[in-house]
Formats: sequence, structure tokens, C-alpha cells
Amino acid sequence: MKAPQVTRSEYIYRGRVISLRRDFVLMDNGSEAIREVVEHRGAVAVVPKLNAGTILLVRQYRQAVREVLLEIPAGTLEEGESPDSCAARELEEEVGYHARRLRPLFHQYLAPGYSSEVLHVYLAEDLAPVAAHPDADEELETVAVPVGEIERMILAGEIRDAKSIAGLLVALHLDTQGPA
Repeated sequence: MKAPQVTRSEYIYRGRVISLRRDFVLMDNGSEAIREVVEHRGAVAVVPKLNAGTILLVRQYRQAVREVLLEIPAGTLEEGESPDSCAARELEEEVGYHARRLRPLFHQYLAPGYSSEVLHVYLAEDLAPVAAHPDADEELETVAVPVGEIERMILAGEIRDAKSIAGLLVALHLDTQGPA
């Protein structure tokens, strides 16, 4: 299968975090289709392993769903910032730890049907405390969760954020199976 040809694009909105673009594409059958695309520069998420038995999560209000969620620390890449640097920065900002070992686990498209966002997920180990300094517009609560409770919390709906579920399950798999 080949990608359809984009005949033109127009921006509907350009914002600080996202932009909305309308693409006009020529399909193989000759018809024109319109695709609305959310552009995002990318993000990182970090599974902070405090010790062999504890994972650090953050509890925060998410305006888009109007709920307080329990998540792994995460944040948007700054212009020109590498995913590795962003992961280290977000870990320090959100939970107040520096990772002596920061290992990339995987990267994923969050919603490729309409968004360009790529999320890079890391495992942070051998943590050393530093002063947390969340962004001015963030209110976070750090929650230490026993590793043995993670799967139960996911299945019970206590952790419902997709990036967190994916990152936590991969980290748990590595704990039980070892690296692939």
C-alpha cells in the first residue's frame, strides 16, 4: 500500500502545544479526501523505579478529560530538545529525582489516525533525590506505589492513562522476564 498524495495543506490553528492542519489527499481511486491532523512536537514519559519494590507516579488534574489521573511523569519536548534530555528534565521537575540510569524502553504513536505525536518512554533507575520544580501551571502529587499493586490498579481502573499503562506494563514485563 502506498501513501496518498497530499495535494495541499492549510493550518486551521497554531498554538503553543499543538497545531491543527487540514490536508487534502488524492486517493488511489482518484477521489479527494480531507484529513485533519493535530501536529505535536513529541513528548516523553518516564517510569521512575524508586527501588526494586516501588514505582513513583504523579496524580494531577487533566483538563481535557476533567479528571484527576494517576500517571507516570511525562512532558512535551522543548524546541530542539532531545528525548533523553527531556526525560531527565521531566523526572526532576515532576517527582524530584535524578536518574543515574535512564533507559529508553520504546516509542509509540499515541493516536496516528489524527495526530503526529510520538511518545518516547523511558525507565529511570538508581534515583537520587533533587528539588522538584514543576511548571508554574502544574499541580502534582507524587505517589509511591508498590510494584505488586500496579497490575491490580490498571485492571481496577485506578490507572487509566494509556501512556502510563503501556510504560508500566513494559517495565513490569522487564522485571519478570528480563530484557528482550
